[in-house]
Amino acid sequence: MPKRRPRNPEPETAKVRKIVPALLTWFNANARDLPWRRTRDPYAIWVSEIMLQQTQVKTVIPYWERWMRELPSIASAANAAPAKLHKLWEGLGYYTRVRNLQKAAQQIIAQHASRFPESFDDILALSGIGRYTAGAIASIAFNQPRPILDGNVIRVLTRIFGIAANPREKKTNTRLWQLAEKMVDHAHARWGERPREPGAGSKLAAARRESRPANACSHLNQSLMELGALICTPRSPNCAVCPVRKCCVARKENRQDQLPKLGKRAVVTERRFLAFVVERSGKFLVRQRPAGVVNAHLWEFLNAEVGVGGDKPERSAAKELGLKPTGNKPIHSVKHSITRYRVTLQVWTADLGGPSFTRPKLHSRWLSVRQLHQLAFTSAHKKILASLSARREG
Repeated sequence: MPKRRPRNPEPETAKVRKIVPALLTWFNANARDLPWRRTRDPYAIWVSEIMLQQTQVKTVIPYWERWMRELPSIASAANAAPAKLHKLWEGLGYYTRVRNLQKAAQQIIAQHASRFPESFDDILALSGIGRYTAGAIASIAFNQPRPILDGNVIRVLTRIFGIAANPREKKTNTRLWQLAEKMVDHAHARWGERPREPGAGSKLAAARRESRPANACSHLNQSLMELGALICTPRSPNCAVCPVRKCCVARKENRQDQLPKLGKRAVVTERRFLAFVVERSGKFLVRQRPAGVVNAHLWEFLNAEVGVGGDKPERSAAKELGLKPTGNKPIHSVKHSITRYRVTLQVWTADLGGPSFTRPKLHSRWLSVRQLHQLAFTSAHKKILASLSARREG
């Protein structure tokens, strides 16, 4: 009996024709009710996309709602005081995002008469906006057939099409962009804006219009992101309810946990910092981080990095800052992660160490707890402030 030849893989174009309508139907029935999905305002959508970079949806929602209340327009964002911007962003991290957002708002006022540009190239030219974000805004706000490729979309596409190469490699990344473009182009070609049909007032024409998904480009791109967020998750994807499971190579070959193949993770590095709470007459000594460093312009208690090992580094660290520690043990400890770093921050009380302390050099200020709460602190030091407030209230 002759051996059966293996079936040829389904051509990409044919697969795209199946996937796109399935995703649109699924998204229409299952999309989360997110506040920025209730508007087509490109400014509101832009703010949400910037906030969502490397940040979970559940975290972003209250930040977005507060931002839109405080800065409801491009002009208000362009003219806001930097301190207000940082306070609204406090806790979201990656603060370069909010400074670039303000620069872009100022560009829009100067170059586009305060109107958010519709051209993809004009959007891409704004500060802090790359290819993905420009595509997301152009498609979601203006229903343009522009592809997107973020972590969720990469995971969905590599699994559906069985792409085993590292998506960070140039050749593979280019292919993924092409696939994303092919899908949104198909949505646009089949359900995009069309001229009014002859006999448009007839019941048949009305039924045809009703059968076409509204905002097909917008919804197609959002469906890819939504599928990655809700079903095609990094671990334990829920393939049983996936709308495109019959087309998915990874599911057929049981390789969901192997794709995408991102290569080796960066080695985790342990770092240790000591922070010092200095109080005088009910006020606390804090400093603002300078421009050009991580968390630039945010506020913090005086601190220094020390080695992970070693005994009693608090004295040398305090001396370096012109301080002297008080007490025999730290009053608080904060653990957090920043990219590949695992950081431990121990908090000590301290006094000024004498004339070696130079206030101008440290860019420091003495402020009350109430005043401190009005400033934007780094996430770890915000926890120190919360601990101080709790201790005082207790």
